[in-house]
Amino acid sequence: METLEFVIYPDGRVLEKVTGIVGSSCAEVTAAIEAQLGVVLHQESTSEFFAKVSHSHEATITQSNYSEW
Repeated sequence: METLEFVIYPDGRVLEKVTGIVGSSCAEVTAAIEAQLGVVLHQESTSEFFAKVSHSHEATITQSNYSEW
């Protein structure tokens, strides 16, 4: 599940935490929000950022056995 969590501190700082998005696509998801919030002072990438996106295509093999009965 993809989630965006924001913590807004009394001094105006905003902590943004993105989970459930693998790879660098999280930057695309948050770009518009960050542009509206202001200047990004610090970014820290999580392990999900460095994970490889898995595109597995599973092929289903159907085998039919016919009986001579």
